[in-house]
Amino acid sequence: MSVQPLLELMDKLQETHEALLELAEMKTQILVDNEIDRLNIIVNKEKKLVRAISETEQQRIQFIGGYLISRGYNPNPKITIGDLIKIIFKAEDKQALGEAQQKLLTTVVKLKKLNVRNQQLIEQSLAFIDYSLDLYLGSPDDDYTYSHPVQSARSTARTGLFDTKA
Repeated sequence: MSVQPLLELMDKLQETHEALLELAEMKTQILVDNEIDRLNIIVNKEKKLVRAISETEQQRIQFIGGYLISRGYNPNPKITIGDLIKIIFKAEDKQALGEAQQKLLTTVVKLKKLNVRNQQLIEQSLAFIDYSLDLYLGSPDDDYTYSHPVQSARSTARTGLFDTKA
């Protein structure tokens, strides 16, 4: 059984991860510019790509299971490409899979770094919004007058700007 279909799946995973990497780079600038509409579009595109990665990953697991069975091994859905490389006899196949694995790993590491940075930007933005709201509305902890402890426990919710009961 040839490993060519597995190499094609690895290439497909690589392309999809590279597309996610491009979106993550775009998302960084969108977060800095505070463009919520464009951010929603990017998030929807990311969801589609993640779904495609999940489907390709399932195909990879199925192929590896079939390959293991053809070689007389028990199929294991948790086997990695590195484990499979140890089982393969052909040097060309080992090298091709190793290169595909390393290329994908490099892309995934870059993607993780960008996602961590984007998460930090989002957390900073949310902290700023919370701080701004506290300045504008006043923090619930800013009650400087005395009140009975039972009454203060009931009124810890922040009041809004508008009275909703009209």
